[in-house]
Amino acid sequence: MTKIDPRAVVAEGAEIAEGVEIGPFAVIGPHVRIGQGTTVGAHAVVEGWTTLGEGCRVFPFASVGTIPQDLKYGGEEARLEIGARTVIREFTTVNIGTAGGGGVTRVGDDCLLMAYSHVAHDCQLGDHVILANAVNLAGHVVVEDWAIVGGLSAVHQFVRIGAHAFIGGCSAVTLDVPPFVSAAGNRAKLFGLNLTGLKRRGFGDEALKALRRAYRTVFRSKMTLEKALAEVRAGPDFEVAEVRRFVEFLERSERGVTR
Repeated sequence: MTKIDPRAVVAEGAEIAEGVEIGPFAVIGPHVRIGQGTTVGAHAVVEGWTTLGEGCRVFPFASVGTIPQDLKYGGEEARLEIGARTVIREFTTVNIGTAGGGGVTRVGDDCLLMAYSHVAHDCQLGDHVILANAVNLAGHVVVEDWAIVGGLSAVHQFVRIGAHAFIGGCSAVTLDVPPFVSAAGNRAKLFGLNLTGLKRRGFGDEALKALRRAYRTVFRSKMTLEKALAEVRAGPDFEVAEVRRFVEFLERSERGVTR
């Protein structure tokens, strides 16, 4: 059963599914769509052209779907799409997209955005992403599935963080971080594979050994990045799906690669 506190403000035009709960003094804008079973806590704001998937939890004082902190934004219709079962903790801010950046900010399924984290305009977050407390993502950042960004870290605009990567707390990330690795520091540097995370998620010995070899070739040899990637691509380890993803991510880098 849908439960909307009488002290909440729900604008005409908002689409509220069955089983949604909206707490006191929450504000829901006219273009918002909220999926079944989602909870919006007291004093939270959900506005803009925002879609919240099923089973999400928006905690008190979060600000979801507000306009970008981008002086180029001219009031155009742009969207925020949040997947199912994502948790948005207290004082988190998530902005809609901009016309110049593709028009949509996306947050996937089963994500956790901890307190005071910020997801700027046109960011693209995959599934199972965790942003710890006070992480700040600048505009156009891509964070792939299962990546974790440690608390108080800042990520530069247009940076990509690969799947299953782990960023240590208080890091400043200015270049792309490959999938499957650990990085930390100001400016962030690589510290090998994210072996703890990969083992927890069930990666087998074959994949881990192949990733180790690929990592050593790319980041521990004295070859140029281009030559090292070509060598891995030509070898037998490239047949391993994880190595192929690792190489292809690096080949697509436009900002440059964290080392």
